[in-house]
Amino acid sequence: MKKRMLGTIEVGAIGMGCMGFSHAHGDPAPREECIKMMRTAHELGVTLYDTADAYGNGHNEILVGEALKPIRAEVVILTKFNPEKDPLNDPDASLADQIEKRLDASLRRLDTDVVDIYMCHRIPEGVPIEETAEAMSSFIKKGKIRSWAMSRADADQIERGNAIAPVSVIQNEFSMMERSPLTDGTLEACAKHGIGFTPYMPLASGFLSGQFKPGMTYKNDDIHRTSTWFTDENLKRNQPVLTMIDKLASEKNATYSQIALAYLMHKYDRLVPIPGMYEMRFVKENIRAAEIELTAEDMQFIDSTLDSLTIYGDCKEDKVYALGDMLKEEGYVIGKSWENK
Repeated sequence: MKKRMLGTIEVGAIGMGCMGFSHAHGDPAPREECIKMMRTAHELGVTLYDTADAYGNGHNEILVGEALKPIRAEVVILTKFNPEKDPLNDPDASLADQIEKRLDASLRRLDTDVVDIYMCHRIPEGVPIEETAEAMSSFIKKGKIRSWAMSRADADQIERGNAIAPVSVIQNEFSMMERSPLTDGTLEACAKHGIGFTPYMPLASGFLSGQFKPGMTYKNDDIHRTSTWFTDENLKRNQPVLTMIDKLASEKNATYSQIALAYLMHKYDRLVPIPGMYEMRFVKENIRAAEIELTAEDMQFIDSTLDSLTIYGDCKEDKVYALGDMLKEEGYVIGKSWENK
């Protein structure tokens, strides 16, 4: 697989989003199957694995750590701390101490001595980004992390944070269904400083794969229950996006997902998609997206088509919270499907 740079860290051109091995996509596959998928991805060229302390309430980090233990020296682990889920509001501890406590917990769960890329999963409200950058810089000096990153950062935060300590990665939403990084200055700021970009939901939670149809139902811990991209009405209204992808997929002998990922990769040479690969068929399919060549005419066709369309629905944070509330009402405990596996 071709290589790309995230700051000063080299990785395979396609990364693996590991969240689906623990939650948000229905009941996950058995533990041994998840481990096999992660290792198979590495055999096919993947070196970047994306996880977080919030995924499955820590389960995902444990699973990723176990899967990657035999190949730890050959891979790059990106994990995150979430200051929204667990606010940094201890009056008796400094910001750095509070973040470091979470970092140490992630290191234990991952069973590793160092995190390659440690990401602020959300930008803490009321905390100057400079303070977070200073804390991250101290962890780098201690040898606990190799680099730091931000998710859901704006262009100003990127500039200010990078001025304190070089940022390796920005992780904002970016797909054919959500193209704001092209106009909000974030991709431009990344390019200016050689910062990598790992778009989350690069396949719009699977919508761009074309496999979701009106009339389908979802259960348990599955974000498709609340994401409004997947209502019967919006699946129909957004069909022109898939019609456009179908034309290119036919011409390139590619799948819809491969075209959607290739589009993002052609937008920025330091962009590394991290699609969910929670079934073996997705592992093999998504990795091949790095081989798809799109011409300038192809890219113009995609952009002009998308410019002419209205996108209906989204999968914003409120949809995630709505799913959580729904699961509480139903008595569903995240983790019951993989406990003891």
